[in-house]
Amino acid sequence: MRATILIAGLNKTFNGKKALSDIDLEIAQGECVALIGASGSGKSTLLRHISGFIAGDKGSRSYVRVAGRMVQQNGKIVREVREIRAGIGFIFQQFNLVSRLPVITNVLTGILFRVPLWRSLLQWFTQSELAEGLAALARVGMADLAWQRTSTLSGGQQQRAAIARSLVQKAEVILADEPIASLDPESARNVMEILSRINREQGRTVLVSLHQVDSALRHCPRVIALHQGRLVYDGPSAALTPEVLRRLYGASAAELLDRAAPCPEPIPQPQLVPKVAEALG
Repeated sequence: MRATILIAGLNKTFNGKKALSDIDLEIAQGECVALIGASGSGKSTLLRHISGFIAGDKGSRSYVRVAGRMVQQNGKIVREVREIRAGIGFIFQQFNLVSRLPVITNVLTGILFRVPLWRSLLQWFTQSELAEGLAALARVGMADLAWQRTSTLSGGQQQRAAIARSLVQKAEVILADEPIASLDPESARNVMEILSRINREQGRTVLVSLHQVDSALRHCPRVIALHQGRLVYDGPSAALTPEVLRRLYGASAAELLDRAAPCPEPIPQPQLVPKVAEALG
């Protein structure tokens, strides 16, 4: 199976401090992967590099490819990045919706890149486009709220509308940056189930950063863990036990273990990323 996300040698430094360090990563088409780590571990920074919002350190031999296209190389974002972003759905923690607009209008902003400029400025959509937006809302259980003002929605409903926007965008890759961090447990479960279902039924590649380890274990077969900008674990979620988390994160593991579900039965010892396993002894 081909790699949909391919990263090599990625480094990022902010104000003299490493935010990402020597990231090498490959995610295959159709995978559902959780990206976990304590606050400040580099999760959001990594997602923004994948989508081409920010560039890695200049002077390093690095690249980020998504769906076979170069997003950035050697610390420089490619000129065609906006065109490439059309195939990448980005779901933000704070929804990134226009609160005064109807839900359906927010959802249909996902197609603006493929409609004429004058129509995008007027927010004028055809009947077939409206039908597409309504179908996407139906997939996330919100067809009955299509014409409601977005500001009247709950946090969970707004996040589901943001997912529907990615569906009409026809994004091959969906990146979700802490999409359930500000939601109540029931809304969080609904959002994660929707993302998981989209992955299973439509084969879209999903990479979701999570602070909640229990959600990662429940919904994502594969987990990538970051610690202080370094990739420290990449393997099956079933093998990410509290003991492994403590080994990887030390004292800061408590931040992740607050919500981590206990492992029901013994499992094989997971494989750590080689260079980090060596550092841990």
